[in-house]
Amino acid sequence: MTGISPHALSLRAELVGKTMVQHASFALGELSGELCEGRDSLWAILRHPGRGGLALRLAFAPGGIDRVTKHRRKPGEALRLSVRSAIGTHLVVLRAEGLDLHRLRATVTLTPSAPLLLPYLPRDLYPLDAKDDPIGAAGTVEAGQRGVNSGLVYFHIDAPRLGSVLYFQNLTAMNDYYRATGTRPDGAVGGDWPELGYLPPTKNGTAPADPLPAGTPVTVSDALLVFREAPANDEVDSARRFLQMLGVVYTALDLPDVTFRDWIDRTERTLADLSEAPEATIRHYGHRYAHPYTASEYPDSMVQMALIAPMHDYAQWSGTDIPLLGEFEAGLEKFYDPKLGTVRRYLPNVGADKDADAVDSWYLYHPLMNLGRLAIAGNETARSLFERSIDFGIKAAHHFDYKWPIQYKVTDFSVITAVAGADDNGQTDVGGLYAWVMLQAYELTRDERFLHEAQAAIDAAAGMRFNLNYQANLTAWGAAACMRLWRITNVERYRLQSYVYLASFFHNSAIWESQIGHAAHYPNFLGVTCLQDAPYMAIYECFDSFAAFECYLRDSGPELEPAARMLISEYCKYALDRAWFYYPDALPKDALAEDIRNGHIDRALSFPLEDLYVDGQPAGQVGQEIYGAGAALVFATRSFHRVDDAPFRLFCDHFILAQERTGEHALSLHLDGGETCTATLVVVRSGRAKLPRLTVRTVGGDSVRAHRRAADRHEFRVPASGRVILAWE
Repeated sequence: MTGISPHALSLRAELVGKTMVQHASFALGELSGELCEGRDSLWAILRHPGRGGLALRLAFAPGGIDRVTKHRRKPGEALRLSVRSAIGTHLVVLRAEGLDLHRLRATVTLTPSAPLLLPYLPRDLYPLDAKDDPIGAAGTVEAGQRGVNSGLVYFHIDAPRLGSVLYFQNLTAMNDYYRATGTRPDGAVGGDWPELGYLPPTKNGTAPADPLPAGTPVTVSDALLVFREAPANDEVDSARRFLQMLGVVYTALDLPDVTFRDWIDRTERTLADLSEAPEATIRHYGHRYAHPYTASEYPDSMVQMALIAPMHDYAQWSGTDIPLLGEFEAGLEKFYDPKLGTVRRYLPNVGADKDADAVDSWYLYHPLMNLGRLAIAGNETARSLFERSIDFGIKAAHHFDYKWPIQYKVTDFSVITAVAGADDNGQTDVGGLYAWVMLQAYELTRDERFLHEAQAAIDAAAGMRFNLNYQANLTAWGAAACMRLWRITNVERYRLQSYVYLASFFHNSAIWESQIGHAAHYPNFLGVTCLQDAPYMAIYECFDSFAAFECYLRDSGPELEPAARMLISEYCKYALDRAWFYYPDALPKDALAEDIRNGHIDRALSFPLEDLYVDGQPAGQVGQEIYGAGAALVFATRSFHRVDDAPFRLFCDHFILAQERTGEHALSLHLDGGETCTATLVVVRSGRAKLPRLTVRTVGGDSVRAHRRAADRHEFRVPASGRVILAWE
């Protein structure tokens, strides 16, 4: 703490001087709560005898409070009060619940007495020591809101030892506020000790021009506090607690609905455009290569493999031949440099406007990962390239001591860019991707040195805590590598270390549904920004993380932290809906960017945009991604399931981890999602035959009625965890 604000000093004076007026009390586990009226605010004061507490500002009333009135509680509420002041009337509703991890929710709406301009509103959360002094409490903030991702701050109070606290603002509830005031909650939750919590966005010191309308209630805060006694022991314990506490928050939210998306149809359109559109491919050395963006940028190995691997998956899943796949595969050898002994980023004839020797650290390993996938599936071309390149990948890891820079020269490992400006770190999660590649090599060869390399890379990332995430999909693969390492070695610390990767991943997620600007045209709930400092969600990181999490869940077991299982499953569920809107034909024309960094946007082509924005900026500013076209294929092959001798396919927005044909017309499905969540199971007609009469039951025998019926499909909402029986006539 380098200084103290007037608001913290004022709170200190009121608490120490005992000048506040108590209006009500409530209990939250071992914490006692009081609602107290101060000079200009209504507070919830939470205390644990001898171990400090927290002060949460519920209503801010410049000039003072005129009257506080208690009202009859509604079901599930602990308290309901109104606060009248010169600016209008605040309605405060408290809910207190939880058996192990205690959760307090405070929802506050303001009805202004006049068109209300807001030049400034203070933060709302202060840790307290055992004497109610916010200046006397000592602790550490582990994580705060990044950009317009989830509005959270995660911290622990060490002196006195109150424990861990997760503060979460349900930003979805404030959409009306943001639209009315022309603001966005960019970095709104965080703060400097001891002044934490939510800083409602205003016009950043400029004269506000957009008032809240008089007489119209608007939610100004929907805060959730989750408590865990005693501080965490280490980064693994801290990460696991964060996931647990975030899970407790998640189960309190009103979750947005999801819509079935036909990823098979999208895949067929994508494959046709890849094959036929002149903007998609280019010829070099007699071979056909994919552009990274529409008619733009030089082919590179990552782009080719980002298409080839999903195309292999789809060809195997559908039982059909994809001629373009063979064309792409035939040109891969030209990326191999026999002198260096590795697959390079660019072809040898790359233009002079590119540094042919420059490579981002993750770009070396991601093509190898997809080559490894194909090699394990039996593709000899991929295996040859993978095995010839793997030793160079190890050489690079050893040179950088498993701590990779942003960019370097592949010829001599000289560093071009050491760290990112946002956090002064390199590509912190490349070690996770590297570990996954090493585990692929181990699976192919059973050579112990690859296993040891994977262990060394994961061990080298220890201590990064919430700074581990550089790029979302790399972090997801790191989590998968940890879980696979645990499966292979039975060393418990690797399973636990996976929680550090997951905590960093979900720290960068947007667990809210923005309706700001163009974001009103697409869902963004549970999207994850692609980089630690990126302003947008990206399709490539979205579907690559989806693929990584399938591997993670398949390697997990009953030992997996339930909150982690739920959050991963929910991320994947919402990805299947949200990702549809990266395709420009799913968006209104006026929601698309006009100034494009790479190539151009063609709404007739079934290739996704790279970028969608939680804060509602125009979509596609970076470009229309041809290397992201594998998204449709990945989603189709993992969410749709063929049923032999049946006139339908199954779609499920959760991974079906086991299934068994228990009768000629009966199928048992095992889902392993969140215990309190729901999954969407869709029976989709294949061919022209009518859908048969269907019966869906839970393992307990409860019948599940279709919540939506159409001629070509029936949709069911089933428990996301457990066994479901599907029968047909």
